[in-house]
Formats: sequence, C-alpha cells, structure tokens
Amino acid sequence: MTGIARLEMRGISKQYYGNRVLKGVSFSLGKGEILSLVGENGAGKSTLMNILFGMPVIHATGGFDGEIYLDGEKAEIRSPEEAMKLGIGMVHQEFMLLPGFSITENIKLNRETTRASLLSKIFGKPLRWLDMPSMKTDARVSMDAIGLGIDEMLPVKGLPVGHMQFVEIARELDKKNIRLLVLDEPTAVLTESDADKLLEAMKILTNKGISILFISHRLDEVMAASDKIVILRDGEQIADTRPAETTIEKIAEIMVGRKIESTEMRGRPVESIRDDYILQIRDLSVAMPGETVKTINLDVKRGEILGIGGLAGQGKIGIANGIMGLFPSAGTVRKNDKPVLLNNAHASLGNGMAFVSEDRRGTGLLLDDSIEFNIVATAVQVQGKFMKSGAISTFDSKSVTEYAKKMIQDLDIRCTGPEQLARRLSGGNQQKVCIARAITLEPNLLFVSEPTRGIDIGAKRLILDHLIKMNREEELTIIMTSSELAELRSVCDRIAIVYQGMLEGILLPTDSDRDFGLMMAGEYHKFHGKEAV
Repeated sequence: MTGIARLEMRGISKQYYGNRVLKGVSFSLGKGEILSLVGENGAGKSTLMNILFGMPVIHATGGFDGEIYLDGEKAEIRSPEEAMKLGIGMVHQEFMLLPGFSITENIKLNRETTRASLLSKIFGKPLRWLDMPSMKTDARVSMDAIGLGIDEMLPVKGLPVGHMQFVEIARELDKKNIRLLVLDEPTAVLTESDADKLLEAMKILTNKGISILFISHRLDEVMAASDKIVILRDGEQIADTRPAETTIEKIAEIMVGRKIESTEMRGRPVESIRDDYILQIRDLSVAMPGETVKTINLDVKRGEILGIGGLAGQGKIGIANGIMGLFPSAGTVRKNDKPVLLNNAHASLGNGMAFVSEDRRGTGLLLDDSIEFNIVATAVQVQGKFMKSGAISTFDSKSVTEYAKKMIQDLDIRCTGPEQLARRLSGGNQQKVCIARAITLEPNLLFVSEPTRGIDIGAKRLILDHLIKMNREEELTIIMTSSELAELRSVCDRIAIVYQGMLEGILLPTDSDRDFGLMMAGEYHKFHGKEAV
C-alpha cells in the first residue's frame, strides 16, 4: 500500500461491564483494498466494527479507547448517521431490514427519489411524491450487480435469509458516497455459488476505489478475496498477514490457539443403516416465499444423518419449515407410520420432533430473555419440564440454572453466565443456544437448518461433533439442511439434493464433485439417465 491509508484504527480497546473485549487493536487498510478480519466467535470482530460504525451500544456502555482515521483525518464517529455521512457502509451479521416494506423501499430507505406534485408546488417539499419508477431502476441496478434476480417489489417479509442478505448488500451498493464498506459475515447464509458471486462483486467495488473490511469464518473465501488478513483472539490482535504469506491451516491454528484437524467424511456405508423409516414424506408442498417446495417425496431412515442441499431459492430450506408448521404446507407426512399433523407447530414439537431454524433471531431466540430461559422455554411450554410438582406447579429455577450451566459447558457457549441476555451474545453463540434449546426437548428426530451459520472453524467442529455424538450414542435421527456442501459431506450418511422445489436425487458423501454439481444444477439425469441412490 502506498500513500495515505483509507482507514487506520489505532490502539482500539473496549470494555463491557468490566470485561475487556478488545485490547489495543491496530491496523490500516488502503484505498481499494480488502482486509479480512478473522477470529473465533467472541474474539471481538463485531465489537470492533460496531465502534467503526458508531453503533449506540458502544457509547451507551462507556465508549472506547483509541483513534480512528479516514483518509488521514481523525474521525469522531458517534452514530451510524455520522458513519454514513463519512462514506462508511455496513452490512451487519444480523439483518436490519423493515419486513413490511418492499425490497426497493428497503434499498432506498432515507434516500428516496421524489418528484413534484400539485400539492408540493403549493405546500412545499414534504408533499412531493415518491418516484417509484426511478427507485425501482436504482434498486434493480444494485441487485443485478450482485446477481439477485428476483422482483425488486417483493416484500422483505417471508424472503429466505439468503435473499435478505443480498438485499442488505444491495442497499449499501446503492449509496453514492461509499468509500469504506464493512461486510460482517455476508456469505454465512449463502450457498457456495452465491458466495462466489458476492466475492466477484467485492472485486468490482475495489476496482472503483472502495475499500472493504470483510469478516468471514469461511477461510477459503478469506484467502481468495483478501489483500490483508488480521487475526484476533480473545480481543487481541495476534497476527497481521497476507494470503501469500500464510495458509488456511495456519490461520485456523492461530485464531483458536490449537491445531485444527482437516475435514473428513464421517458418514457410514449406506448398507449399514437398516431400511427402517422414521419419516415418510409424500407430495409435500410448502408455501415459503423464496424457498417454495412444489412436490417432495422422501423417506428418512431411522438413526441416519440425512443431509438436504441445493442452491439458494430451490426449496431446501422450506422442507423443515413446512413440516414443523412455520409455513403453510400440504401433502402427507408419516412419522413411525402415523400421520403428522401439518400446519401445527405445537403438534410437531409434541410428536418427538425439534427444529433449529436458519433464522436464529427471528424464529430461534427470545432476545431479551436470559440464556437459561431460552434453553428451556420450549421444553417448559410443550413438555412441562423444569416445573416443581405440587398443588400449584412452579418454575424450578435452580434446576434450570444447573442444566443451563451444563449446556453452556457442553456447547462452549461464550458468555458471562446463564443469566446473560441472548441479545448480548455474538451470532455464533446465539446459534449454540438455539441448538441447546432443541436438544433440551430430547427429540428422536431433529431438523437442523444451517446449524453452523456464522460459527467459527473451531466452534463449527464442536457443533458437528456434538450432532454426530447424539446420532451415534442416542440414535437420534437428524435431518440437516445446509448451504455448505462440504459440511454436509463431512457428517451425513446420505444427501438429498433439491432443485426447483422437487427432489432431484440422493447422493452419498463419497460421490464425485461432478455429480453433486450436476444434480444441484438439475442436469444429473441428462448425463446419467438414471436415479441416484
């Protein structure tokens, strides 16, 4: 890098309630460069970006120590509005969209295009009309730049999380004064192909002189996209390097402080799982916006880990959401050869099934309640667990706290204690709480959708190992939906691929990359002329 840095963060330190979460972090980013910030959940990445963007939580908790410089000038950023005026855009790890508004309205929010009306000529600017054709055109340009090929007037409410992420990014691209863009886990909910499109869009932006701060747990993306890499661990800056000077294995080892084993396939031979079906799905359709299921026929073997994969928008996420009663569904589902009542979430939970949603904040968590209450809430409501018997049943807070402490330890939930609010956890630790809640129901069939979204490489292995352990030791049947094909192949016994709302076929994790690619593109049968396993 030559000349004045686009961004310098010098000696940044931050405390939350006496806990030091950042300890003197310093780095610089040049014009048109991509700097990747990596580290485990709780390492301080999101806090550092919240400081840069002037988020209210920073200043409401005592501010921070250190200095920020933009293009050589010291910047005092005390609010997101000030950050945006300075040309800083941010796509947060958790969505900040208005669900009742259209995609176009979200992209143009606070930057609406207006035109004169008869009343505005008399009474002034407040009565100008929204110029929707112009706004739609602007939205379309931003959406096309990142390959989001859906109607720009669709309501945000009901969109799959992958599409919401693209809307967030398109909103930032629409801002004309952007010189620094922060992307906090932008690919966490995207399929590999959609993530590739986003990385291409990032390169287009840097060619225009925009600098990018990129936070990602996908280390292959970090290596492919970055000019520089800063590694944090427990709030400290451990390394400042470049892709040519390191490897994925080195980065992983530095960020977690221990060696990370490479991914291996742990699925079992198909013949080792008996043909005893716990779930039989016939003609299932689900009206989930953006993830519509048209007709799915699928048999799930008792005791297996069945993966469900496919590209974004093809319907893979809709299957679990439909069976668990979160979106309108039709068809026939039988569990243990008995009918499952569709469109009734309470009945599904009471039928030995549990669900970890891909939307942890919208569906999975009670953000303003404690970790311990989040872990037990569904079990209390559906099964009456953690209640003291007597003339009047009362909540057994002591046993809840003891149980929550065990789950916190088992799943390595990074927190101050079971009483901490779920809202104050990092995204990855919130995901672990969602998994703990599902486990607490002691289901015999568990749906997990994007279980490691936003989770670092060390915690990801812990979560997947825990799912495998429950499957092997407790004979828990698991149906796991994921946008990460490598993740499915590392743990699943069979993998069902969904294309255009229907089952394209089932593959083994050991099948070729070519067959997986063909099936996800709907071309498998043209090449092979046969059904997969």
